[in-house]
Amino acid sequence: MTEHRIVPVILSGGSGTRLWPVSRESFPKQLWPLVSERTLMQETALRADGPGFAPPIVVCNNEHRFLIAEQLRDAGIRTPRILLEPIGRNSAPAITAAALLVAEDDPDAVLWMMAADSSITDTAALRRALDAAAAAAREGYVVTFGMQPTAPETGYGYIELGDPLPADGVYGVARFLEKPDAATAERFVASGRHLWNSGMFVFTARTLLRELETHAPDVLPRVRQAMANRQDDLDFIRLETEAFKACPSISIDYAVAERTSRAAVVPAALGWSDVGSWGALWELGEKDARGNVALGDVVLEGAENCYVRSDGMLAAVVGLRDAVVVVTEDAVLAMHRGQAQDVKKIVERLKAARRTEAVAHNRCYRPWGYYECLIQGERFQVKRIVVSPGRQLSLQSHFHRAEHWVVVNGTARVTRDAETLIVRENESVYLPLGCVHRLENPGKIPLTLIEVQSGAYLGEDDIVRLEDTYGRA
Repeated sequence: MTEHRIVPVILSGGSGTRLWPVSRESFPKQLWPLVSERTLMQETALRADGPGFAPPIVVCNNEHRFLIAEQLRDAGIRTPRILLEPIGRNSAPAITAAALLVAEDDPDAVLWMMAADSSITDTAALRRALDAAAAAAREGYVVTFGMQPTAPETGYGYIELGDPLPADGVYGVARFLEKPDAATAERFVASGRHLWNSGMFVFTARTLLRELETHAPDVLPRVRQAMANRQDDLDFIRLETEAFKACPSISIDYAVAERTSRAAVVPAALGWSDVGSWGALWELGEKDARGNVALGDVVLEGAENCYVRSDGMLAAVVGLRDAVVVVTEDAVLAMHRGQAQDVKKIVERLKAARRTEAVAHNRCYRPWGYYECLIQGERFQVKRIVVSPGRQLSLQSHFHRAEHWVVVNGTARVTRDAETLIVRENESVYLPLGCVHRLENPGKIPLTLIEVQSGAYLGEDDIVRLEDTYGRA
């Protein structure tokens, strides 16, 4: 990489609980198409794709690695490097790992750190702001983007502008400020010198590592050890577990930005949103004549300024104002739009009750495709399984259940103990309890089958993997 190619670093660690029931831990908001036909992850990566940029580094957790890799491929992002965190430790350890990786080739490379789940509508203004930030970063500054406030928002942190710096369009930072109450937010907006903290940062690898050594000495050595003992796993870079777990959980704001004397900010109006709530999505959405945003199978009658989304069944809303109604396959959320920040309280209650809806969807994605439960009863369960072309499940067996597979679309290659069978549409195969089996899709179209499980225990943990293409235990 050269000095002039900016390295995008995309952090994908959040679970987006305020966007439940669509966003859940197993499939968080950055992996959903919430503001366009592309997912937030794809939109973020494509903002930093082209001649001025090196391939991106994405920092994510182990569970999302195949989903993210597949989405980047679908978006045409070539040769990304995906760093796997063994445990979430906030943004400072994540960006430190990326900086150490970049510094191995070029310590003076400029890194552009951003979250995977934000929306930006003015890409031309973004490019101008990024050019200014990169110029200041090459002079040794830790640069953030300050968004021009459009409202006295209490859900964002703020930055108080300092004096202009020599770099054009760049200012010093007088103070970083926590999320304010409503009265303080109004005062900030009226002052004209307070900006929303976007959470995006630009710096060189050398600058960040130097500042970490000074201001966060408990972070850098542990991440350095986790990087030194890393392992390559297929297309992923897996950080060493014990050293990374020993890192404090701390944001880059607290670890460096609020402590350094080299903090700088580029004021910008980018049409930026952190897409942090259903209220934010109402603001971003295309509205009808009565201010409603309607997505999916939705019928409105006399509704005003509502956000209604259905990912499944028909959602009909009559006479509501300022409401949010979100329908998924297994949950419905209905609330006043002004209480959008309170959704996380529902998620906390569901977790306390050990409800699976808090963390996972009915459709579960795997590196080979996905499955979803259709019917579940006493000693039986029916699933729909979809296997992508050229993919295969692990070679496995079960202690407590037998399975019957019926192919409804495509062609399956089935290993059953010593046999290899080709099973076509409208054909079926029986897998007795304890047999060693594997399912493959040798074709060029998705393979869809209905799986009927029967037995004393039908949990997903009743599986013994004897061989796995994807490195799973």
